[in-house]
Amino acid sequence: MDFAPPKYAQVMTAIQQRIRDGEYAPGDMLPSETQLVREFGVGRTTVVRALQTLAMQGWIEREHGRGSFVKGRPESSPDRLRPALMATEQAESADSVTDVQRVAAPRHIARLLGVEERTPVIARRRVSRHGGRPSATETVWVPLEVALGTDLDKPEPLRHGIRQHLQAVKHLRFDHITERLTARNPRKDEAEVLGSSKPVLGVLATVHDATGTVVLVMEAALPGDLHELQDVYPVT
Repeated sequence: MDFAPPKYAQVMTAIQQRIRDGEYAPGDMLPSETQLVREFGVGRTTVVRALQTLAMQGWIEREHGRGSFVKGRPESSPDRLRPALMATEQAESADSVTDVQRVAAPRHIARLLGVEERTPVIARRRVSRHGGRPSATETVWVPLEVALGTDLDKPEPLRHGIRQHLQAVKHLRFDHITERLTARNPRKDEAEVLGSSKPVLGVLATVHDATGTVVLVMEAALPGDLHELQDVYPVT
């Protein structure tokens, strides 16, 4: 089967190759987001997602208000994309947030959050697009005590992503994420958003603070024909 990587992955690959080839040396400033948008012919959201992922993998360092700077090729190349971490890191756009409301927690979400079924929580629903086509549907489930005093219960997009927002507003730091990936058929609501009933890669993740407490749950459906997971690890 032919596989065309998502556009953000293509941008990442190009920048990684330039770093490997020495075109971008450690300490160099990368072209601006606007320049990359023009060069690759993609949207700003695509470029931002590529840069955020490169920063998470250790290829570059992003400095707010200054730009992105090359760190070099990571000693151990963590090539695997981690959907839940990316979902908490990426900035939102006006058309990515589809619904934000206070709802009763479904049984499986309540169990993961450690609360009673139908306990009120914030459900923040989002959709990502690739080439005009929905490429992922996500729901971030947030306990009311975590959402209190933040913008997570508001429909306006977050400029810097959920992780950075919670750290800045509530000094809440993420310690680790437990992520479960399954191949499954989409639920009815997911199929409607994605415009397809083809199998998806289902992601169900819990985000923990340093005490091990679950501070939010992320649920996503990624169309199987648009996403591929790859991992690189040593054999000892």
